[in-house]
Amino acid sequence: MTKAQIVNIIAQQTGIGKKEVATTIEAFMEEIRKSLADNKENVYLRGFGSFIVKHRAKKTARNISKNTTLVIDAHDLPAFKPAKSFIGRMAGEIVEDED
Repeated sequence: MTKAQIVNIIAQQTGIGKKEVATTIEAFMEEIRKSLADNKENVYLRGFGSFIVKHRAKKTARNISKNTTLVIDAHDLPAFKPAKSFIGRMAGEIVEDED
């Protein structure tokens, strides 16, 4: 599913214009990006999941084709961890939504 498809579905379900829905979705995604990338803060959406920052330590790697070693600096990565109710729903279980 693409962002455009999500915008169309939400616009149909709510009766709100596509431009307003697209603007809202863009603002939502930008706030998640800012929280993770700029502030290094996790975003928790109860009943859906969490967007979290994972830290990777500095490590040494090898390029086997050139037989060289290189150092990969420590860095942060965004990750998504689904909520238990979301995992249960994907598994076909009937799970009450967390509030």
